[in-house]
Amino acid sequence: MNLKTEKSTVGVIVGRFQVNKLHDAHIDLIQSVCNVHKKVIIFLGLAHTRGTINNPLDFEARKQMILDAFPQVVVLYIKDQKEDLDWSKDLDEKIRDVIGPIQTVTLYGSRDSFINYYHGKFNTVELLQESYISGTEIRKNIAKEVKNNADFRTGAIWQAFNRYPACYPTVDIAIFNEDETQLLLGRKPKETLFRFIGGFAEPKSKSYEDDALREAHEEAGDFEMTPLVYIGSCLIDDWRYRSEVDKIKTIFFKTKRLFGPVRAGDDIAEVRWFDFNNLKDSDIVPEHRALLAMLLRNMDNNQTNK
Repeated sequence: MNLKTEKSTVGVIVGRFQVNKLHDAHIDLIQSVCNVHKKVIIFLGLAHTRGTINNPLDFEARKQMILDAFPQVVVLYIKDQKEDLDWSKDLDEKIRDVIGPIQTVTLYGSRDSFINYYHGKFNTVELLQESYISGTEIRKNIAKEVKNNADFRTGAIWQAFNRYPACYPTVDIAIFNEDETQLLLGRKPKETLFRFIGGFAEPKSKSYEDDALREAHEEAGDFEMTPLVYIGSCLIDDWRYRSEVDKIKTIFFKTKRLFGPVRAGDDIAEVRWFDFNNLKDSDIVPEHRALLAMLLRNMDNNQTNK
């Protein structure tokens, strides 16, 4: 892209550059600004999350990538803010910290860049790109390929260590019959013991209640039930995460089946009604015995309060 010579002395580019290497559009943008400004500053957007699909690379990795191709530029970061006005004020302050008293500034961005969200004091120029290359598509394509080299494995290990430990939420449901004398439990393939119906919460669901209703219908049948009642929550000693820093916590509900078919579905091989008063720990998988204890306390408290 060709830029007309700007009157300002400093050119500023704001972007994320969340790619494994600068593509042609990136190079064209940076070189075009370098052609008309003696000093160029690139501010890399810094998310508060780490190691995510949209923000897999930290600041230092992206800084080194840019400096390898353009060692003459200054690379700094600008943290994401909840409000555009706060972000714009922060960007202006960071720019003023690194320019001289007589230097003037022009900010550059593409059509879908930060410009629409910037409400600061400096002039902006929207650059018309001759080609558009999606960073999202680049990351998706990278994720499809496993490379057989030490650098690839080193990067995978680095990413695993440079993210926040995760707590994965699940939902579990105690499904009773109408008089609460029987409890519906499920058994997974290759298991002999039973468990409460449930599963992982989904990022796009509106609530944990919606997750619980979905799991109940997927695993135990398309039956009508009473409104869910929250019992409590606890850490699940899931064998898959026992040696990991990531853990599972579940949100526990109870309900009553009113009418409709009961059948095993999804990853449940069998559903069975148990006499609640005769239910023992030895009937339940170890990771769900804490839920049974929680349910018994809840039922005892309800009886005491009647």
